[in-house]
Amino acid sequence: MDFLLSQNNLYIVLIALISGGMLLWPVLGKGGSNATQVGLQEAVQLANQKHGIFLDVRPAEHFKGGTIPQARNVPANDIDSKANTLPKDKPIIVFCDQGRDSSRIAKLLRKQGFAEAFSLQGGLRTWSEAGMPLSKKGQA
Repeated sequence: MDFLLSQNNLYIVLIALISGGMLLWPVLGKGGSNATQVGLQEAVQLANQKHGIFLDVRPAEHFKGGTIPQARNVPANDIDSKANTLPKDKPIIVFCDQGRDSSRIAKLLRKQGFAEAFSLQGGLRTWSEAGMPLSKKGQA
């Protein structure tokens, strides 16, 4: 008890508590939002092992310019009206250019009952920077 009441040791304990709080802040502050994000390797595993579907939420003209092979295109603006065309029994890996829109769409899909809706971290940019294949689509 004397250890905790000593002036110098009190500062050390206080600094330790503050440091611990700062380390936990990002985890607690996000409220588990990262749980809906997957990295490149995990996304490929979901697609290969669980027959997951890549969902490109960029506008159709961007989709036609190049996308992940086998990806389906449902632009972010159309997701509410076309979500019912997606299977609920397969993982859905949502992506956009950089991962901002896809994170929001993945959360929305989860609220609509898609238990395995994920956002690809970094989006199509991360995919292409990793040297992963792209395909051009003639139609959306």
